[in-house]
Amino acid sequence: MNKITSFELRQRLQQVAHFDETHPDRSRYKNSDYRFAADAKFLNLAPSIRDIAPRYFEAKKITWHTHANHALSSQVCCLNFLMPLAERPEVLARLVRTALKSSEVRMLPVEDGPDGRPWYVAFEWNGGGRDFLNEAGPDGSLRRGSNSTSADAVVKFECAGELETLLIEWKYTEQYGAPISASGNPTRIQRYRDLAFAPNGPVRADLGLILEDFFWEPFYQLLRQQMLAFQMQKARLDGATKVRILHISPKENRSLHRVTAPALRRFGDDAFEVFRTFLSEPGDFINCPTEELFVPLISSVPSSDAWAVYLTERYRYLDGAD
Repeated sequence: MNKITSFELRQRLQQVAHFDETHPDRSRYKNSDYRFAADAKFLNLAPSIRDIAPRYFEAKKITWHTHANHALSSQVCCLNFLMPLAERPEVLARLVRTALKSSEVRMLPVEDGPDGRPWYVAFEWNGGGRDFLNEAGPDGSLRRGSNSTSADAVVKFECAGELETLLIEWKYTEQYGAPISASGNPTRIQRYRDLAFAPNGPVRADLGLILEDFFWEPFYQLLRQQMLAFQMQKARLDGATKVRILHISPKENRSLHRVTAPALRRFGDDAFEVFRTFLSEPGDFINCPTEELFVPLISSVPSSDAWAVYLTERYRYLDGAD
């Protein structure tokens, strides 16, 4: 079992302090100060999305994560940061420009929201329902957020005359150490063995790596998402000529960067830098600290902006108050 890191502990204490101030009489799960009871779990969401997020998940048949009632839920964190921007393409464009270091970004709708208006960011995206990674159930269907490789969010845009897609993976206080359960390895090998390595997959074939080397988190998840991006690009899904991964996590969560997989430690000591070097196209994986993306973005909107106010009050590490 992973030990609680100092970053995680500080975030837990800050989240409790935030909810003690904003919802002191909240229903708690098993008397935990940082877990909401089932009838109060949507208090974990920003006020602006407490109504629309559940309707969106129901309309798109998306599965909530098991720990969505936890104050440190990365799924909830992602929603709080990004869902209020679903109908604010000009703000999303500034975010993508920062991540890609490009000034030529024009956002495009991804799908309609629950009220029928176009949304410029979607959540728990698994490739538009196409079974790119041999993960469909017996009936051939895929469910977003459950039992198939899903990115936490997705945006689409035009850049320099080309259509692009960016799959977003969001982390908050996660850390990893143990390998994934070996009981599922035969299924994993059957599904992904012909999709991981070049020329049919994103990983270089000249490094002496095998699929099982990636069966440690976060590498297993990174590989699956990169394979999904590779196959989406190969299929030119929705006309996109480029599909990349944007990985977002707090810079203070240093434990997340550990190279957990023994076979991969010879390549370096930062998991995300190491993973990037495995790719035939290293630029297809972009790792950005949450602070570097969102602090300038929050500063660019009016100080009274409800989205910005909520984030800075709840996620104190954004202003260095961690």
